[in-house]
Formats: sequence, C-alpha cells, structure tokens
Amino acid sequence: MKKLSLLSSAAVALLCCGCATVPAAGGGKTQSGIASIYGYKGGRTASGQRAVPSHLTAAHRSLPFGTMVQVTNRHNGRTVVVRINDRGPFVHGRVIDLTPAAANALGFSGLAPVSLSVVK
Repeated sequence: MKKLSLLSSAAVALLCCGCATVPAAGGGKTQSGIASIYGYKGGRTASGQRAVPSHLTAAHRSLPFGTMVQVTNRHNGRTVVVRINDRGPFVHGRVIDLTPAAANALGFSGLAPVSLSVVK
C-alpha cells in the first residue's frame, strides 16, 4: 500500500507540473509541457553560438546541441522545427525555451502548452 501511495504522489506531481514523457509513434519519445519565450540579442548560448532572436532555435535541459525538435502548440496545432543550441528552461514545469521567431511561428506570446518530438 505504501508503494501505491508513493507512485500516486509521483503521478500527481508529474501531472501538476504539466510535463510528461511518453513513447512516440516512431519509437522515439515525445515530451509535453509548457514552452516559454526567451531571447537576448548578442549574448552567447551554452553551445557557444551567438543568440539571435530571429532564428528558429531553442533551449532544452538535456537534448544534445544541434538536435532538431518539432514543437507543436497544443492550443492551435501549429508546428515549427527548431534547433537546440542552449540550456534551459530553469523554471519548474517548462520543457523548452523558444526564440521569439519560433514562438511567433507557433502563434503565441508568453507561455503555451506544447508537445516536443525529435526529428530524425
């Protein structure tokens, strides 16, 4: 019974933060959660590249730099493919930080519920 309550607590915590990882149709993984916008002109990203708000790039906590990720806005179904070149987001419940150009392509400003899948 104790294990069941621990499992339930973990499941509740996962649901509350809005992020989850589930198997994708192609055998990879899809991640869901909240996307936010970030952009700072001229600074360096964690990969060493210059940050350019007009490029379709993003920050993710663990995906390798250079990974191409399809991001889908779950509110309107719009998608964009971005390249991971930075680390973050560092806010609980958020799964990706997008440049303003990528957020614009997805049709949101601020925060949005998204699904991520790695493009092969």
